[in-house]
Amino acid sequence: MPSSMMPPGPTTEAVDDRDDLVFADEADPASSSPQSAAPPPGIPGCPGASWRILVVDDDADVHSTTIFALKGVEMQGRSLEFLHAYSSEEAYAILAREPDIAVVLLDVVMERPDAGLQLVRRIREELGRIEVRIILRTGQPGYAPELDAIRNYDINDYRTKSELTRTKLYTAVAAAVRSYEQLRALDASRAGLEHILGAGAQLMALHGVADAARGILRQLAALLGQAEAGALCVRERGDGRPDAIRAIAAAGEHASLAGSVLAGPRQAALAGAVRRTLDERRRIEDDGWLTLHLPGKAGRDFAACIPLTRPVGDLECRLLDVFASVAAVGLENVELVTHLNQAAFRDQLTGLPNRTHLVELIDAALAGPGRNAATLAIVDLDHFAETNDALGHHFGDMLLVAVGRRLEERLKDCPAAKLEVARIGGDIFCVLGDAAAVQPATIAALFREPFRIDGQDVQVSATLGLVRLSEHDGSGADALKDADIALKRAKAQQRAGFFYFSRSMGVEIRERVRMMHALRSGFQRGELFLAFQPQVDLASGRAFGAEALLRWRTEDGRMIGPDRFIPIAEYSGLIVDIGEWVLRQALAELVRLRAGGHQDFTMSVNVSQVQFRHPHFVDMLRRALDDTGAPAEYVELEITESMAMEEPALLVEKLAQVKRTGVSIAIDDFGTGFSSLSHLQRLQVDRLKIDRTFVTEITGSARGSSIAEMVIQLGRNLGLSVIAEGVEDERQAHILRTLGCPLAQGFLFARPLTPEALLEWLDNQALTEAA
Repeated sequence: MPSSMMPPGPTTEAVDDRDDLVFADEADPASSSPQSAAPPPGIPGCPGASWRILVVDDDADVHSTTIFALKGVEMQGRSLEFLHAYSSEEAYAILAREPDIAVVLLDVVMERPDAGLQLVRRIREELGRIEVRIILRTGQPGYAPELDAIRNYDINDYRTKSELTRTKLYTAVAAAVRSYEQLRALDASRAGLEHILGAGAQLMALHGVADAARGILRQLAALLGQAEAGALCVRERGDGRPDAIRAIAAAGEHASLAGSVLAGPRQAALAGAVRRTLDERRRIEDDGWLTLHLPGKAGRDFAACIPLTRPVGDLECRLLDVFASVAAVGLENVELVTHLNQAAFRDQLTGLPNRTHLVELIDAALAGPGRNAATLAIVDLDHFAETNDALGHHFGDMLLVAVGRRLEERLKDCPAAKLEVARIGGDIFCVLGDAAAVQPATIAALFREPFRIDGQDVQVSATLGLVRLSEHDGSGADALKDADIALKRAKAQQRAGFFYFSRSMGVEIRERVRMMHALRSGFQRGELFLAFQPQVDLASGRAFGAEALLRWRTEDGRMIGPDRFIPIAEYSGLIVDIGEWVLRQALAELVRLRAGGHQDFTMSVNVSQVQFRHPHFVDMLRRALDDTGAPAEYVELEITESMAMEEPALLVEKLAQVKRTGVSIAIDDFGTGFSSLSHLQRLQVDRLKIDRTFVTEITGSARGSSIAEMVIQLGRNLGLSVIAEGVEDERQAHILRTLGCPLAQGFLFARPLTPEALLEWLDNQALTEAA
């Protein structure tokens, strides 16, 4: 036998007791399955003593486990013969030269993600093998075949390998073998066969179970050459109630039964025929009714029941069995597609459209005639997380369902154009529709009445972000982003408020994003640099230190101010990396200055709130001190007053860790916030820095120096050093000296300098003092 017909690798005995076999350990299905008689002689395509099964998979274990699962099995009175291929090309060659292959067990993903589906196409189109049955198997559900592939290429079945137990594999192969046998036996009745295949293709093209059910009734009537009539039914099992037979679809004289439960004497005969077929799971022809059993997954079987005007012959019975198999697969796949569509486009909790579906609805609204009158609103529930944490996720889910129901029911009662309500995630809903209905006041009014959840009244408010589609130029996804921008603006102002998106907001956001990317690139290209502003003793005029200031010069020479790019660096998180770079550069400069003879010199470095709160900040500080060799006692970190006032307990501990490194702490912009004096005492800071605003005011009015004087006195009382920033003229310096401020920095003494200029400035000052 050719090597391609023998499975390589481990024998079936070697995998007999493995836990991770594709096929679960079940009773041998063949041992309890009735064996039919051998096929009648003369049936085309069945000359041998066995059914030929081609296993196509690039995994040798799959070949072995398949043989193991089906060893010793007989189907229709005949044994199974296995052929093996490990790629789509090898399988194609075998099918081209080997006749009478009944079933192909085909892996979807082999040498290419679509290798299996491409092989199906070649089998059907190039080889013209329409009779061979194909069962797709995959270990990667993400590569499920597309609906049009199943429809166009007559795929018999599709299963994931993880769900194929021995019984299910046997069932699938047995059904495929029977289908193959019947197809070959009915070769002489090509018109009937073509009708069935065409019916299957048409069924797969239908959308929804009800449409597919009506299509089955229509095709069944055409196959038998009689008028369309009857019903396709399913059994509904109730909790503690008797089972009911419901007609999914109905036709002809029974059309009025569609969607209803079969009850009462007028439907007794039809309901009885359906029950008997579902109970016995077979085709039944009796008492003027023909009923086909259409098996489905998870015990959800269907039955197609039509009135017969004449008995059916043997050939028609075989056609009907094939049709039932095709219809069952078609109905099952339509149910699957319906379920996938539901999962893809509907929120599973509330049943409302989800984000994906909402974007499609917005796109349709943007392209439709009602665009100029339409508004999109994002509705964000306030403090929902607290409700969820306090009362539990189940309670929170019930609240979300209630909110969605109220939005949908109350707003759709408005006498306006069509309106859609969606849930796009978490506690966020969306409303899309005519501006007359999608009004902030209208939506807010829906939340004034409490929600009754599990016997409790829950009061909820919501914040809204809105966008008028008439003012929007982009896609549905862009409109949703714009509404989200407006929502964030509304949250920044107040809860339970609202904000409409404007083009200026969009420009602002896009500019921020553009600058964020430019900053990231500029940092990587070395466009950021440090400048150093000397700090002096007001009494002597001698420099005792300098503040390291971050600057950004772009490739084209433009200078971008720190007030523009530092907030963006903080927002994006890039400030953590930039801040470490600044610290290391400043410490390295301190070491160079000391090597140049300026030993008694302090380097002051600003620390961002985002950077300071990073869990590894103190470790980073220690590494920077160790790597640069900078003396910690000559290093000062500046934090803002607002940062110092947030989360006092955490800050006290963090500052204590910093102080243990030997580094000193200054509070920048002091006087601009609302500091607690008792809290200030606990922070162990070393210096207060008077904000430049108060320095500017000390010459402006009689009361202008009051805040600066208060900070100076506070520092003296607490034993803290005080330095004033932004000193620009001699009058300001004189007043500060008079008030008792010992230290200062500003343009009066020096502008921010490059490292080279700073060293030269210090050297010149030293020479002046020496002279």
